[in-house]
Formats: sequence, C-alpha cells, structure tokens
Amino acid sequence: MHGIWLGMADPYAAEIAATSGFDWLLIDGEHAPNDIRSISAQLAVIEGKGPVPVVRLPDGDPVKIKQALDIGAQTLLIPMVETADQAAHLVRATRYPPDGFRGVGASLARASRFAAIPDYLGTANREICLLVQIESRAGLAQLDAILAVKGVDGIFIGPSDLAADMGYLGKTAVAAVRAAVFEALTQTRAAGRIAGVLATDPGFIQGCKDAGGNFIGVGIDVTLFAGALRSLAKTYKA
Repeated sequence: MHGIWLGMADPYAAEIAATSGFDWLLIDGEHAPNDIRSISAQLAVIEGKGPVPVVRLPDGDPVKIKQALDIGAQTLLIPMVETADQAAHLVRATRYPPDGFRGVGASLARASRFAAIPDYLGTANREICLLVQIESRAGLAQLDAILAVKGVDGIFIGPSDLAADMGYLGKTAVAAVRAAVFEALTQTRAAGRIAGVLATDPGFIQGCKDAGGNFIGVGIDVTLFAGALRSLAKTYKA
C-alpha cells in the first residue's frame, strides 16, 4: 500500500489528496500545525473517497489518543516508541475497559456518528489499528519485544530520526541507516505485522519493498506543493 503525508493542516488540501488515488493518507499531528479540530475536519473530507486515513499524534499521551479516537480516527501512528511497556500502554489507551482504559464518551463523538451506531462501545476495540513508530537505536534493540505485544498491529520505521540517532543527521541515504531500516522491515514482516516507512527516494522505496515493507509513504504534500511551485517559478523567471 502506498500513501503520502498530509502536512498542510487544511481540509481542502486533504480533500484534493483524497481524490488522487493513494491507498492511505497520514494526517500529521507531530510535525505539522494540526490540532484536534483540523484533524477532525480532514478526517471528514477524506471519508468515503477511498484512502484510509491515518492520524499521527505528537506523542503517546492517552488524552490525545482518546480525543483522536473520539473524532473518528481508527488507525493511529504513535511516534518515538522504544519499549514493549510503552507499546503495551498505548494498546490499553486505545481500548475500552476491560481491555484498556479509554474514557467513555462516544455518545457525543463523531466516532459513533453521534450515537447513531448503537453497538459502538461493543465493537470499537476491534476496529482500532495501532502502528508504533520506531526511530531510534533503543527502539530497534527492543523490536522483538515490541512485536510481541498483542494489539500492536504494525511497526513504522522513521528513517530521519533514526539517522540522527545513529549520528547521521539529515543523511538517510547512508548505507548503515538504510541497512537498519531494511532489517527492521524484514523483522516486522516475519512477525506477521504491518511494516511501514516513509521514503521519497525511488531507490530507497524499492529497497524498502524488497525488504518486506508493505505500508510505504512515498511523498509529503508540503514538499510536493513547494517543489511544484518553485519549479514553475524557475521556468518562467528563467
């Protein structure tokens, strides 16, 4: 499956992306200027257009997780996960009791169609897809333990932060970084989980696929938009 990052923090831009043919779209709440209202608006315009919406939160705060689920997010990506205990805590934050500790307020939430889904509380737990983002050497060292946590549906490797942690800030093309990414993707797929990564270089993308990656981010709306505008300006200014 192929998708792109949505960093424009705007529902109109998200709606355009939703008609472009990608399998999934990730609404970025970590590095883009999104809040719960802008994420909710983007979920609304993506719905029904084909791509699966994914929400990346800024951290694993259970309150933020609760809010994201209540506005209708079903697939979450949580950054900077480094231990199995952290992953297990995230699983519980996404589940209602007795499987977790998600707060109950679905009757006024978009997730239940504002109480139009009568069995929402009984079915919500099994509708959640939790992806955890590994982007450090510490996280890679604990990958087997994290993969053993029930309820973690997939692992997403963050090459940029991993490269920085390995001492190669801004240099994701370094062979050691790419080898670490490939190994993690292979390990994740061998465990039967979703293996994801964001890569914009065609060669790196293919290498990730060859390693088993099956949830590949191939672009970022902000950089695609900026690049297209700069190219057009350069053409005519020349």
